[in-house]
Parts: sequence; C-alpha cells; structure tokens
Amino acid sequence: MNTNPESSDSLKHRRRFVIGATALGGLLAGGLASWFKNTPSQSGAKELEKLWSSSFQHPNGEDVDWNKFKGKPLIVNFWATWCTPCVEEMPLIDRFYTENEAKGWQVIGLAVDQPSRVKSFLSQTPVSYPILLAGLGGTELSRALGNESGALPFTLILNANGHVLLKKIGKLKADELSSLL
Repeated sequence: MNTNPESSDSLKHRRRFVIGATALGGLLAGGLASWFKNTPSQSGAKELEKLWSSSFQHPNGEDVDWNKFKGKPLIVNFWATWCTPCVEEMPLIDRFYTENEAKGWQVIGLAVDQPSRVKSFLSQTPVSYPILLAGLGGTELSRALGNESGALPFTLILNANGHVLLKKIGKLKADELSSLL
C-alpha cells in the first residue's frame, strides 16, 4: 500500500481531469448535435422531393397546387391541435407571416391531425397563413424531411432556391424567425 501523500494528490488531480474532460466532451457532443440539427442541409434536394411530390388539401376540401410555393422563401410548420407547443407558437408564426408576406415569405401549416379537429380549431383560433391537411401521413413526411423522432412541432425553413435554412424540432423562438430576415 502506497502511503505517499504526493501520489495520492496526483491521483486526485488525474481523476478530476478525467471527469472534467469527460463532462466537457459530453457538452461539446451535445452542442455539435444541436448545431447539426439546426444547420442547413446540403442533401436537401433528395429530402425535399418527397415534400414537393406530396398533395394536400385545405380543411374545406379544396386541393392545393403545392408547386406554387416554389421560388420564394417558405416556412413549413408541422403541427397538431392537441400539441400544446404547436398551438403556443402559432401566434408567433402568424405574426411573422403577416409582417413578411409582402417581402415574399410564405408560411404553410401542415396539420398532422383529423380534418374535423383542424376545422374546429381554426374556427376558434384563426391564422392568416394557409393551413393544409397532412393527416397522419404528415408524421412520415416530417421524418423523411429530417424529423427522425416524428415529434411536433417540426418546422422546415427553405430559402427561395429551395435550400434548407433550418430544421427545427420543438417550439420556434422569435429570434430564430428574425434571424431569417
């Protein structure tokens, strides 16, 4: 048994260093994961083909020409009436849309929900931007667009050239939208 106090202190310092380095590594890994999740995608064309080839309807049953949204910056927000963070972020998204529509910004809400629930919700909580019905297939579409967990809300932001600027799982923040301008 070593009773040398100097080597005991040295061992304590090494342990602290290893623990600190491990914690720092974990923080860096978490930060990098977040950065990659919210960084523009270079593989966007392949992912977006599924979006552009999809068809949606307004809650009133009217078909929508999805391709009319190409060529301008676009926010696609996957949401549901039962999703509290989705409902909480809608006023922020609506405000962004009304303030920036004249600048060419488009916003689409894709409801991952039943048509009757969406109609009822919108009659009580109207928004200025178009809401389209994605139904339960909207979850699979959001997964194809990078939302691996299928969580809501999920927002995809594209520039006018159709490149992904942001993929966001969770509630949007005002600074995330203002940074687009």
